Amino acid sequence: MGPGRCLLRPLLRCCRAAPAAVPPPLPRGAAVRGPLSAALRLWAPQRPPGRGEPPRTGGGGRTAGGDDDDDDDEEDDEEEDEDVEELLGPSPLGPVAGAQRVAVVQPAVRWGPKKPQLTTAELQIAEAVALVDTLPNWTVLDKIIIPTKNPDKKFVFGKGNFDVLTEKIKKMPHVTAVFLNVERISSITKKELEDAWGVKVFDRYTVVLHIFRCNARTKEAKLQIALAEIPLLRSNLKNEVSQLDQQRGGSRYIMGSGETFMETQNRLLKEKELKIRHVLEKLRRKRSLLRTQRRKREFPVISVMGYTNCGKTTLIKALTGEAGLQPQDQLFATLDITAHAGYLPSHMAVIYVDTIGFLSDLPHNLVESFSATLEEVAYSDLIVHVRDITHPETVLQKASVLSVLKNLNLPSHLLESMVEVHNKVDLIERYEPTEENALAISALHGHGLEELKEEIEKKILKATGKKILTIKVNLQGPQLSWLYKEATVQEVEVMPEDGTAMVTVIISNSAFGKYRNLFPSSAFFIP
Repeated sequence: MGPGRCLLRPLLRCCRAAPAAVPPPLPRGAAVRGPLSAALRLWAPQRPPGRGEPPRTGGGGRTAGGDDDDDDDEEDDEEEDEDVEELLGPSPLGPVAGAQRVAVVQPAVRWGPKKPQLTTAELQIAEAVALVDTLPNWTVLDKIIIPTKNPDKKFVFGKGNFDVLTEKIKKMPHVTAVFLNVERISSITKKELEDAWGVKVFDRYTVVLHIFRCNARTKEAKLQIALAEIPLLRSNLKNEVSQLDQQRGGSRYIMGSGETFMETQNRLLKEKELKIRHVLEKLRRKRSLLRTQRRKREFPVISVMGYTNCGKTTLIKALTGEAGLQPQDQLFATLDITAHAGYLPSHMAVIYVDTIGFLSDLPHNLVESFSATLEEVAYSDLIVHVRDITHPETVLQKASVLSVLKNLNLPSHLLESMVEVHNKVDLIERYEPTEENALAISALHGHGLEELKEEIEKKILKATGKKILTIKVNLQGPQLSWLYKEATVQEVEVMPEDGTAMVTVIISNSAFGKYRNLFPSSAFFIP
């Protein structure tokens, strides 16, 4: 049922020549109701009810325990939840509890093929510091940039520079950990660095994983993090086996099992990985079903994407007026997809989707683990790419985001129709975008938002094959009822003197073709 239908009936009864009310932009703090609210509920994270939670309401107003089938489903959910809780136990990779006082070390490749493009060591270490600052009770005590020719070698640095770095670290007695800002170090290298420096050593992969672990709220996000940990656990296992061999004098078999310790641990890791993938696949199928139900409601979906901390959530709050959204000035504040209702200038209802932020130099395994979440982007009608145009690495950040999007195998039309938004222009005097078709905005202060909404509406109408029309209908005929069923009625202006109404609708090309075949004498106008 279209949003104007309940408003039309009293108008017809009273025969007043007035337009039916149209959905205004959501006022701050207002609740979303009706079909749009139902569509948003289909985005809610799938959580089985825990102990002490109220029963869930079924689609017909019944509780989830209203019949035997629902009881069986709830029992299955509780069993599945117990299995998931077992998979999500304390991580063996998590840093030691309590505060960490960190020295951040940045390898600087000044020349050769390993020299990074579009960035500098100073900018890289600044982002590394921002990662550490994101973690609760972690403090950066010192930042060290050390030259190297090849950061992929075993100890990252040459012998001379490694000795200089070791001396510096040992002169910092308050440091409890070193964050070596490289993508990944092997478990053997990690052990030898920790022996040399006398403190814990973390690489970029481990730190980002820990941030994800701290920020994960839903079961799916936690499972994806657990899946991303498996390769690290396998890598660490080799080092553990080597140590055990030395302690046991070469005896590596578990008593009477016929399995070596390494074989047993590898088998357990494989079993854990299969269980996690099985649960994630069930969640993916459930999400696919919800996606099908959402598409039946025909609300266009707009995925808002960008480098971490670029202002995605702030922009969605500005576009929707949703007071409950609380943007945070930190990296990876959003790990789960969330959906928010808004309206475009034509009063078309749309759903904005807030997605996980991107980061440069993220290992493939980490991106792959979150592919289930990012899969939703492929089914959106439009992508809005938000850039922090004030960031010194904004060009590199754009390249990182586009690289990940291309690797997601998104439909070509999504990449081609993408809207690029340059955010935070209030911090740059008289900013003008140099990229073609980019829109300059300030999500915080509202600058440029109307132009952005108009651009989004234009792209959405094209992507969904819809058009906005005003159609003159005879109130005694079936046209109005048909339009409510097959299109989205935006406004109805009743003209009681001749028993007609001017109906503004958003209608697909196929539906409009059917309408013209059914009602060839009906007049229509393009606003």
